[in-house]
Order: sequence, then structure tokens, then C-alpha cells
Amino acid sequence: APESLMQALEDLDYLAALDNDGNLSEFGIIMSEFPLDPQLSKSLLASCEFECVDEMLTIAAMVTAPSCFLHAPPGTEEIARSRWRRFSHPAGDHFTLINVFNAFQAATANPTHPGNSEKWCRDHFLSCSALSLAGMIRAELVEIMKRIELPISEPDFGSEANLLSIKKALLSGYFMHIARDVDGSGNYLMLTHKQVAQLHPFSSYYSTRRIPEWVLFHEFSISEGNSIRVVSEISPHLFAELVPQYYFSNLPPSESKDILQEMINHLAPVSATKEEQK
Repeated sequence: APESLMQALEDLDYLAALDNDGNLSEFGIIMSEFPLDPQLSKSLLASCEFECVDEMLTIAAMVTAPSCFLHAPPGTEEIARSRWRRFSHPAGDHFTLINVFNAFQAATANPTHPGNSEKWCRDHFLSCSALSLAGMIRAELVEIMKRIELPISEPDFGSEANLLSIKKALLSGYFMHIARDVDGSGNYLMLTHKQVAQLHPFSSYYSTRRIPEWVLFHEFSISEGNSIRVVSEISPHLFAELVPQYYFSNLPPSESKDILQEMINHLAPVSATKEEQK
């Protein structure tokens, strides 16, 4: 549909993948080397700048592969949730996926128990095929990074600096996927479309007491009850710092936009000073 095509071009423009003539920019050409959604490709490239490539490769592989969480058989839902809780990361689902992938890799690497990875997945209500595919996708992405000579930073998952870097890399690509809990009960208003969505049941925030106000999400699914999938908490200050002004000015009016505008106004003098220093 023409509307979909125009929306796709607009999104690529926001991501700095197009030049003034509507052709791929130099940055867009590098983005197109990866068999990923443009937003994910942008986040992966941004991770080179923020030195969190190892972690971003894992996130990219995990969200590209099918969901690793299996629907638990009737009567075992609470057991499944308690097993998943072992991997839960307070920063959100993107970070939880890294924990799941690393744990699966450790189980697979155990030479004393052949076939251990399949049993481990069954015990944790996880899909062995989805996690194996994520491993293959990750290896392919590493090969592409090496071929086009992009730096791959050393793993540093868990440090405060690394967590902040991952959030910055994610925001660089997914600034169009921001939502705010407008009433404190998990009703998230998406800034771009002004639609209301709930957390997906597989989210580590689902059925917990602490529901973050501002989140970045990987995708919105109408078919799964208007839910947002793979959700992590973000700071509105960080969003205000990294959002392209051209995109922000085109957002529909909302209370959330007003809050962010105040933060951007507050950041403006600091940004101007940084530019002068550059």
C-alpha cells in the first residue's frame, strides 16, 4: 500500500539511512549489510560507538529468532514463571534475553552431559530450537561485522556503564518505539501512534509490583491482545538526549510529549555548550 511505503521511507529517513535525495546514505548502505529490521541494524551499528557490541549482537539474535519462551501446559504456568524469574534482569526484557542466551550457551558447552541443552530447555520451559537458531543468527552477524571491518567490543555485561551503553544503543534505533504508563496500572500509551497497549505475558515485568513508567519496546502486536513485546525501562532524560529533533517535532501532541519537551528544553543549553567544545 502507498501509505505503508511512505511510512517505511519516513522511518528510514528518521534513522538517517537516506540522504537528501532519498537515496541510501553512507550510513544506510552499512545498515543494509545486515539481514535485520532497519531499527535493529541501526542499534547494532550504534553499539560500536557505545562499546557494547557483544551484548547487542546477542539481543539482535534473540529478538530475530522466534520467542524462546514456551506456553506452559495448563497447571504449570506458575512453575514456568518461577523458572523464568531466574533469568529476570531488573533493567528489562532485552537484558533478560542476554541472561537466557548466556545460560543456554553454558548448558550447551557442558561436555559431561551430552544432550544436556535439550533437557535444560525442557526444565526451564524454553524452546531449544529457538535458542539454537539465535546462536546461528548471532554467529552470522559476527561474520558480517568482521567482513565490513566493524569493531567488536569485549563483553562487559552487568556493569552499570555497560547497561547504560546498551540502553543508548537500543534508543538509537528504537526511539520510535517508546511508550509511557499513563495511569500507573500498565496502560501504555505509545508516543508515535497514541494507541494504548499492555505488557505481553512473557515480559519480566508482567505480574510484578514494579511497573516502569517509561519503556522501550521491540514490537507491538495487535493479534496478541494489543501488547508490547520485549520491553525495557528507559529514562525519559536519556530519550530526550538521544531522540532526533526532526522526529520529535512530528510526534502527535500528548502529555508525554509535553514532559519530554520540558526535558529537551532543559538539556538544550548543555548540548549547545558541547557543540561549541566540539
